[in-house]
Amino acid sequence: MKSIYETPLASRYASDYMLHLFSPDCRYETWRRLWVELARAQQELGLPVTPEQVRELEKHITPINYEVVAQREKEVRHDVMAHIYGFGVMAPGAKGIIHLGATSCYVTDNADLILYRDALRYVRGELCKAMDKLCTFAETYADMPCLGYTHYQPAQLVTVGKRASLWLQDLMLDLEELDDVLGAFRFLGCRGTTGTEASFLDLFGGDTQKIDAMNRKIAGAFGFDRLYDVCGQTYPRKMDSRVMAALSSIAQSAAKFAGDLRLLQHDRQVEEPFEDKQIGSSAMAYKRNPMRSERICSLARYVMTDALNAPLTASCQWMERTLDDSANRRISLPEAFLAVDGILRLVQNVAGGLHVNEKIVEKSVRDYLPFIATENLLMEAVRRGGDRQKVHEIIREASMEATAAMKEGEPWDLVAALAKREEFGMTEADIRAQLQPRLYIGRSAEQTRSFAKKCRELIGTVDESETVLTL
Repeated sequence: MKSIYETPLASRYASDYMLHLFSPDCRYETWRRLWVELARAQQELGLPVTPEQVRELEKHITPINYEVVAQREKEVRHDVMAHIYGFGVMAPGAKGIIHLGATSCYVTDNADLILYRDALRYVRGELCKAMDKLCTFAETYADMPCLGYTHYQPAQLVTVGKRASLWLQDLMLDLEELDDVLGAFRFLGCRGTTGTEASFLDLFGGDTQKIDAMNRKIAGAFGFDRLYDVCGQTYPRKMDSRVMAALSSIAQSAAKFAGDLRLLQHDRQVEEPFEDKQIGSSAMAYKRNPMRSERICSLARYVMTDALNAPLTASCQWMERTLDDSANRRISLPEAFLAVDGILRLVQNVAGGLHVNEKIVEKSVRDYLPFIATENLLMEAVRRGGDRQKVHEIIREASMEATAAMKEGEPWDLVAALAKREEFGMTEADIRAQLQPRLYIGRSAEQTRSFAKKCRELIGTVDESETVLTL
């Protein structure tokens, strides 16, 4: 049995990609790559760094000598300095120029920007996969009438696909927000302890163009075409707020989707996937609990609350920097990404395996359609010469009687009751001719297909590989 706590986000929910992205190897290798690119840019711009030193650093990006680093950190109580020492042990010929002119946030903050950008790109791909599966479901059931609900009370008909288009639209809005955030990413660069680049003014003899060139070179090496115009020691923590808000937004949409499914599964209308040997309850063997949808809601709730960390942190960054962000960010940002990764994998799995119990959906439509159709029946009765107010009262009285009978568990035929009233002016056959579900779905099918097409154009071609959930 394992004797050390392990976060369930790692052991149960997140993908291998996301786990690697936020692993110590990936983070500290990125630090070393940043030191390499700093040295390379400085060498190319004339500082006392040799090509041989740059090559020596490149050779020792990996593996990382963690034992040496850990021992050094015990002594100096500073993680960046410990890693500089460890890198220097492996590349002794270059140890004297590692981190030249830089401050700790050169590696910590730029590495975070690289990791968060790459994580968001991955999230974008997973979001597109989820949208693609919902597009397929929406298109498949675009024409199938179902009972609509407002206030979770029966309302006018929609279609199964039209309801799915609402889930899809939430995700499309998330995709737009995520793209905005990705478009806002900038590189911090190597800006010094308070963002003034004073150390580089000294190193480059006051040549500001070389300072700018150095930062552009480093940024370009990591795929960034923009840097922050001004900064303190860190990049603006407002960026973290935007990242976390985008992740929270995805969680909100996923929870809405999963919450609706939980209600629909209660009514046996639409069900999430259920495996042949899956157990719904340890005691009630007949159960088919919507456990995946419940898990989505559970993880989403975590992300939405976790996202509060970023604005709270951004709002209390004193002057050019303070360190009360560090411990919080180490936890809150990676875990938000891991949780959203798990959420989207679940959404893909559920959306790709939804089962519509068509007979139950059709029955719910039949049961409520006479009530839903009463407005149309009212207009048709008036067209046939009826008095609008009298017809309205007939419908009201018959509907109240029908509702009362239904609450007592007694059968009631609203159509027959209306047809018996001579002043209503319509036979039972006339009334039933108006009870065609397709007459009451409005533009549901058209809206659904049009929107699904728009979404497919937006997301483009997606990876069709199956999302496998082991837990």
